[in-house]
Amino acid sequence: MVLALTVCGIVVALVVLGLFVFGLRRRLIQRSGGTFDCSLRWDVPEKPDTSGKGWSYGVARYNGDRIEWYRVFSYAYRPRRILERASIEVAGRRLPEGEEELALLSDAVILACTHRGTRLELAMSEDALTGFLAWLEAAPPGQRVNVA
Repeated sequence: MVLALTVCGIVVALVVLGLFVFGLRRRLIQRSGGTFDCSLRWDVPEKPDTSGKGWSYGVARYNGDRIEWYRVFSYAYRPRRILERASIEVAGRRLPEGEEELALLSDAVILACTHRGTRLELAMSEDALTGFLAWLEAAPPGQRVNVA
């Protein structure tokens, strides 16, 4: 009986520790500022898929001339994707349709983009979208920017 209680206590302590590290990681990512909630779908087919598959919830952070995208449900401190401002081309925007409404945050707007020939979609709030497009347009002089 004592062994079972000890094992249960250790399991509970490990779960609490894991949740603490999970929260600490997000806090460290957001510490430098310039972050926003952003879902990402990488390598999107030509025809928009509204099934809701392929979306990963994450946090994006502005870092100079690039966006660093981190998965929310991960312990990795490195960004999963890095998008350079000069390589991002915006193709259009749309509202979530079908099952995407369940897979994304309630106020999300989907931005179709191309990054180095790879089609991707970013889903973010209207406020984050305004900031993202302003960041793209604020490129240094002489840098090509394509914003739809």
